[in-house]
Amino acid sequence: MSTDTLTAAPTSGSGRDADAAPRPGALADTDIACAHCTLPVPATLVREGHERQFCCAGCETAYTLLHTHGLDQFYAFPERRESRVQRTGRSYEEFDHPAFTALHVKPASDGLSRVELYLEGIHCASCVWLVERVPLLVPGVLRAELDVRRSRAIVEWDAAATPLSTVARTLDTLGYPPHPFRGVARDAVRRAEDRRMLVRIGVAGAIAGNVMLFALALYSGEIAWMDPAHTRFFRWLSMALTLPTLAWPGRVFFTGALAALRTRTLHMDLPIAIALAAGFVRGAINTVTDTGPIYFDGLAILTFALLVGRFLQQRGQRLATDSAELLYALTPATARVADADGTLRDIPAEAVLPGMLLDVRAGETFAADGVLASPSTTVNAALLTGESRPAEMHEGDVVYAGTLNVAAPVRVRVTEAGETSRVARLLQQVETSSDRRAPVVLAANRLAGVFVAVVLTLAVITWGVKTAMGSASALDDVIALLVVTCPCALALATPLAVTVAVGRAARGGVLVKGGDALEQLAKPGVLVLDKTGTLTEGQHALVTWVGDASVQPLVHALEAGSSHPLADGFRRAWRDAAWMKRGLAEVQEAAHVTGGGLGGVVDGRTVLVGSPAFVRAQAAHGEATVEADIAALDDTLTPVLVAVDGVVVAAAGFGDRIRADAPEALAALRARGWRTVMASGDMPLVAQAVGRTLGFAPSDVHGAMSPEGKLALVESLQRGGAKVVMVGDGVNDAAAIAAANVGVGVHGGAEACLATANVFLACPGLTPLRELVEGAERTVTVIRRNFAFSLGYNAIGASLAIAGVLTPLIAAVLMPISSLTVVIASWRGRTFEAGER
Repeated sequence: MSTDTLTAAPTSGSGRDADAAPRPGALADTDIACAHCTLPVPATLVREGHERQFCCAGCETAYTLLHTHGLDQFYAFPERRESRVQRTGRSYEEFDHPAFTALHVKPASDGLSRVELYLEGIHCASCVWLVERVPLLVPGVLRAELDVRRSRAIVEWDAAATPLSTVARTLDTLGYPPHPFRGVARDAVRRAEDRRMLVRIGVAGAIAGNVMLFALALYSGEIAWMDPAHTRFFRWLSMALTLPTLAWPGRVFFTGALAALRTRTLHMDLPIAIALAAGFVRGAINTVTDTGPIYFDGLAILTFALLVGRFLQQRGQRLATDSAELLYALTPATARVADADGTLRDIPAEAVLPGMLLDVRAGETFAADGVLASPSTTVNAALLTGESRPAEMHEGDVVYAGTLNVAAPVRVRVTEAGETSRVARLLQQVETSSDRRAPVVLAANRLAGVFVAVVLTLAVITWGVKTAMGSASALDDVIALLVVTCPCALALATPLAVTVAVGRAARGGVLVKGGDALEQLAKPGVLVLDKTGTLTEGQHALVTWVGDASVQPLVHALEAGSSHPLADGFRRAWRDAAWMKRGLAEVQEAAHVTGGGLGGVVDGRTVLVGSPAFVRAQAAHGEATVEADIAALDDTLTPVLVAVDGVVVAAAGFGDRIRADAPEALAALRARGWRTVMASGDMPLVAQAVGRTLGFAPSDVHGAMSPEGKLALVESLQRGGAKVVMVGDGVNDAAAIAAANVGVGVHGGAEACLATANVFLACPGLTPLRELVEGAERTVTVIRRNFAFSLGYNAIGASLAIAGVLTPLIAAVLMPISSLTVVIASWRGRTFEAGER
């Protein structure tokens, strides 16, 4: 008898839930290659006397289809995917449903229909060639185009001649199961928006480069000599090129200035537009009269630099918070409906209505909220509730859309579907919280109003005073003032510093969606952390083994084919065990019992592994010492008993391991002034145990919290005046993350959680969270330094312009230099260590 204990955080619950059936044993392979995929053909599938052999029925069907249609050229590709064709066997009749058509099918030219599909199994050029030959395989299909990088196929077909389900079945037969491509409309809008902005930037950059070349010629002519006719030619040519720059790429600034005037607000676009307009008008007058300087080179460069800064800021702050897209990410695209006569049919999830009876198999996700109409199953609701282990559900219990059916096939009577389901309501709360949350006002925006007012006031005063004094340079001095104080450096100070910081953070595994999050994180507040998957690893680990260690190989062999989370915990714990070198024991029989565990015959011995109730009902008590050790197991662990030949001989305790870097990272954050609070969906006993281990104050540990409870906790802390940062990984955290001042999604989290978060930690553990806070502090320091330089430069430049020391030409030269200085300062600033992880 032995007792092995590993450090881990406990999980709640007792008893083992239902398990998936073990995988069948592997068939012995031969040296014969499959004619389709080139993998070895199992000995049992070799057919004597046949020229071509196949490793599975799917490969044979795919080969027959290609050969029949004369597409044998596919097999000439030097690189083909080397995997068996795994046909799903689906009818894809839901692709013909009106609801599917309304959502995903768009009209194309000549009366055709167009759909975008996501294809599984896309690998290489041969896949592109094969998918794009679908029009030769299916009558009525006129075009199939594949984007291999995104596994997205665009299909155009005649819906009157061929249903879409036929196209889908053909793709499935070839080994590419299709799914509706989500986010088509959103992606199209964003691509069009980015394309327009990049075209503007490209045009402005090309013109700016050419105008600078003309300016170089003019400056050289002033130093040496240039024929007056050539000088006039270059001046007129510069004006001719600068005019379209302001009329099209630079129009965004004039549009913003006009909007500011209409709303009677002072916006940074206003002085930019005034400077651009005044500089161009003065330059045009000097060009026509052939007197004085022109400012076209400075105007062209300024337009280009401001457009680049605006594009980077827009890209960095873009958030994917569309509630419909989030819902698609969490719930299945289709549902299987059981009709009154017992017929099963697939329909789009959008067509599910209350009262329908859904058929949900083990391993599938529930498509709607409903009442369980079958005896029992096990449901993994960690994504929605935060509970770290699956829960046993019985007939009459409520199950929710987005949760996973782990154990057995069941029927569910739908009560809520679509936008009225619980997960949809949570996502609506996410959207409401995101809209309700006031945007963080960055330092640049705080200074913008004052800055614009001061510059315009100084310009008016300078014009009035110098005109009254009869100064001939009044207009030039005002233009010099507007040009030299043009808020290019001030406008770029924040977005450039943030862009550099965000880029470096991304290379270190910290993805930041906007500078507002960095500003909030730079000062300490309240850090609310989810437990499961954030503070802990979010998976079951073998914490304790008591009893006879010699039966471990028997347990491992029985669990080897199971997909249950506890089975995976056994496999991970014994991966490097000494007895693993002898290979797996032979399993003669194996069967799972819903809500109980596994039973079978291994090496001729009867083995039971499962919940205490399941094993006790079929096996006698073990030795007194074994029973004493079992009784002494921590109540917060999940117990699994092992019986061999009808006698209990051992027990295992499972828990959720605390992340190795959590204690050090939390200590560092607390040292920086952060208050740490735990909000867990696990039972209070479990949450308190983890809290004690990680140094949380008992009053700051909250267990058994629903998603609504976490949202209420965040809002309560905010009402008390605290700045709240919420860190989590599940849909149960999404509403709280959206409501918090800053939301942080951790590695492995649900898409709904990550889409609403301001920051995503792409690397596991809490060390990236500590690095995020430290990097945010350094980034804000760089931003403040940029502001100090920009304001200092503008103060000195304005003083010299008002005094008449600066000419418009010198002001135009100094203006881009100030911006370049901000760029260099942002690039050289030490924010996040690039590639440090």
